[in-house]
Amino acid sequence: MDTSTAVDTLSALAQPSRLQIFRLLVKHSPAGLAAGKIADDLGVRHNTLSSHVAILTRAGLLRSERNGRSIIYSVNPQGIKSLLAYLVEDCCNGQPELCTPMASESKQPGRSKRIAD
Repeated sequence: MDTSTAVDTLSALAQPSRLQIFRLLVKHSPAGLAAGKIADDLGVRHNTLSSHVAILTRAGLLRSERNGRSIIYSVNPQGIKSLLAYLVEDCCNGQPELCTPMASESKQPGRSKRIAD
């Protein structure tokens, strides 16, 4: 990943609704959720949700799959891995293994909060 792509990816997450959509889909990974379920769970209007997931998909963080009349959104593990690898590329003076415990240390009780568009 280059700097420009990393900035675009981080920009996609730098909005409260999109960050909550992304975090919800991380919780429901790898199966994902239908667009309507995401909208209902987060209190986002369906047309607003479409804009948000399009931005996250273009950034490489989400992928979509049609299932009958529904579109199922899920996280794109490769997109997440690429972003995280870029962010910790020079971590800890050439010892990136020191960054490995980050995920387990950052566990906090989930916050359930509805969002406005």
